[in-house]
Amino acid sequence: MEGRRIALIVSPWYPVPPGGYGGIELMAYNLARELTKRAHRVTVLGRQGSRGPFEAVALAPESWTAQLGTRDQEARQDLFLYRAYETVRRRSFDVIHDNSGLTGILVGAQARLQAPLVATLHGALSEAEGDFLRSVARQVNLVAISRAQQAMVAHVEWRAVVHNAVDPGEYTPITKPEEKENYIVDLARITPDKGQHIAIEVARRLNVPLVLAGKVDRNAIRYFEEKIKPNLDGHVTWRENVQGKEKAALLAKAKAMVFPIQWEEPFGLAMVEAMVSGTPVIAFAHGAAPELVEPGVTGFLVKDVDGMVAAFRDIDKIDLARCAEVAARRFGPARMADGYLNVYERAIEQARYDEPPLS
Repeated sequence: MEGRRIALIVSPWYPVPPGGYGGIELMAYNLARELTKRAHRVTVLGRQGSRGPFEAVALAPESWTAQLGTRDQEARQDLFLYRAYETVRRRSFDVIHDNSGLTGILVGAQARLQAPLVATLHGALSEAEGDFLRSVARQVNLVAISRAQQAMVAHVEWRAVVHNAVDPGEYTPITKPEEKENYIVDLARITPDKGQHIAIEVARRLNVPLVLAGKVDRNAIRYFEEKIKPNLDGHVTWRENVQGKEKAALLAKAKAMVFPIQWEEPFGLAMVEAMVSGTPVIAFAHGAAPELVEPGVTGFLVKDVDGMVAAFRDIDKIDLARCAEVAARRFGPARMADGYLNVYERAIEQARYDEPPLS
């Protein structure tokens, strides 16, 4: 395959790669780095501070991050997208890959681009958003991050499902049961949708310590104060901001991750991070969990608290080395890049087919 000129539009909020929070930016970094390894020329359009083995074009200053959640957020996003699409219109690319969301898709669909547009949706989708996606699907090559995400909206013409990836090199798997420590972990934003109160119940019933790791969602302060904080007694502990090597060690040393998700979450990167660390995942079978967790290999899928308790008692049946190897193969950057390159090539070929004949 010839080297392609690929533009990745990300966001104005976090650099690529992000220093901490920034799941979309981390996905873009892993993808851009893997594509560059394969001799493709990648340009990342995002926030100031982005860097890597690719061209980084800064279209938003670092100061904009502080405006997330303020009245200026929408205006900053719009300005970033205007700058991004003006940049790709002026330059020559073989394909443009937007990761910025619905507004980016709208701008891109109207931008009279000279290259095909691919867009990945990274979150939950509503019925109204499905109506929008159905309207633009002929102009934009839409990619979902899971079949669970696809199922949120009916009759949308998707080009592919490409799962997100992690870099296994960022993790240090512990694959010998005797080297694990006696605790279970739940890595997620603190919010009722993530079910940390259920993780606490599971830990109590098992008499196994639980580490909750994650920031409190701004809309879940009451949930934290009433359901979580009163249970922080040493048996249940909370770490608010776990990143980098600290996060990798926390995941690798745990006997298991519990993931009592309470909604149809379209992905769940924390599950992948645990599995590549050699830590099996015990998850409720909601959302994308059945796509990510391979029962008996990388963890267990259950229906309720009783199921979680029973699954943990079978955790020693999991081959931890195989858990880490299977997860790294299924959710590494190479697999993700393969998926997107397939979408890019089909989009480029379709664009050639759709070109009007020369008069």
